[in-house]
Amino acid sequence: MGFKKDTNKYLFGASYMLLALSLSACNNSNSSNNSMDAPIVIADFAVTSTAPTDGATNVGINSKVVAVFNKDVASASVNQANFSLQGASETAVVGAVSYNAATKTAMLTPGSVLSGSTVYSATLTGDIEDQNGDSLIEDVVWTFTTAALADTTAPTLNTIATNPKDGDTGVIRNVKLNLVFSEAIDPTTVTTANISLSDASGQVDGTLSFINPTTVVLSPDANLEAGVLHTLTLSANIADLADNNLAETTLAFTTGEDVSSSPAAVDLGTAGNYVLLAKTGISTTGTTDILGDIAVSPAARSFLTGFDETLDASGTFATSALVTGELFAANMAPGTPTILTTAVGDMEAAYTDAAGRSDPDFTELGAGEIGGLTLDPGLYKWGTGVLVTSDVTLNGDANAVWIFQIAEGLKLQDGKSIVLSGGALPHNVFWQVAEGVTLQAGTTFNGIILGQTGVEMLSGAALNGRALVQTAVTLIANDVNQPAE
Repeated sequence: MGFKKDTNKYLFGASYMLLALSLSACNNSNSSNNSMDAPIVIADFAVTSTAPTDGATNVGINSKVVAVFNKDVASASVNQANFSLQGASETAVVGAVSYNAATKTAMLTPGSVLSGSTVYSATLTGDIEDQNGDSLIEDVVWTFTTAALADTTAPTLNTIATNPKDGDTGVIRNVKLNLVFSEAIDPTTVTTANISLSDASGQVDGTLSFINPTTVVLSPDANLEAGVLHTLTLSANIADLADNNLAETTLAFTTGEDVSSSPAAVDLGTAGNYVLLAKTGISTTGTTDILGDIAVSPAARSFLTGFDETLDASGTFATSALVTGELFAANMAPGTPTILTTAVGDMEAAYTDAAGRSDPDFTELGAGEIGGLTLDPGLYKWGTGVLVTSDVTLNGDANAVWIFQIAEGLKLQDGKSIVLSGGALPHNVFWQVAEGVTLQAGTTFNGIILGQTGVEMLSGAALNGRALVQTAVTLIANDVNQPAE
């Protein structure tokens, strides 16, 4: 499928409350309008990433251990009793435990080097609390294996994944600098003293966000000056988890005149008449509830499986107890095949349109791991797959548009959600995905999936939007709702 390796098995225990509010085209509560607003999702307190990652090997015996949280933590609850490290057949490692509020990270620094070629288990107990007094749902446990020797390799800036790149011109004035390192960075070294942006007038004020142990985002407080050379400086005080220091690094780029705004929405054409449209089949098991029309073409009606549908007397559509809408297939009575051929063509054109948008606002954000991020409207591009290990928030008004270009697959881990805030609407969110889309159990997804291959929704996953795919859609007891427009 091309997904980034899953290193977050320990995050699956989080649970979510979903509050779905009906929204009619007239902004009243008349449910006969058959439209749903995006759910409000309240995420539990959780760990979003760690370093070393779960299952990591060849970890230096001089490494520290870090966990990143999705909320501000009550620092007193991060202590030696609640954050521990133990090697196989060994006593617990004695070390200093600390919490860094600026990066929302807990760190355990062993008092001596770890044993070589040994499996270690790190544990965060459910007694760790956020600032509201909410605790982790359950103990968070992950493992890694040490190398035989200490880590003596200095970290570097990943110049391919970092955006903007050294020498770039015409950079948008409201750019957020996405800095990706070659390995996990000590969060205590991620400070404005060590990561700074300047122009000819002096330092540019901004805010640092520790996205995960290898990714930092610098967000200037105001739009940058137009047509000006800017220099990013990374101090040699930045270090990895083994206290190897980065060589001082600079990166220069020149701004253009433009300020990024929402891209134009993707025109779905007649494909937008369907909540699910697939070329080779749509199947379901369990109690699925679909709001909107579904269709397969050039596949025949026999490739609508699990719906126990009834063909209408006209022969042009079918009905099912699982679908509040109508079911269509390419071998139904004349009229339907022509309509579906047009819709499939429009679906393919929409995919090509989304994939062909140029000048992305963000490239390779989070190195493909976007869990825990809040994303502004814009065009996002990855040459890899994208993995969501904790809730992702899309924040913008009702006219804001997001287009995500993903060269491989897209996967939401169990219970995770794409959350809309600020009035953002699912019909303005477009996910162009070249490989498979997997929405694991209990996930909530908002937006339009334009898939070159298939979509698989596991038990209890919910889709508020559309899935328009060039192979098949597989459902297992899911809620699928066409978006309000």
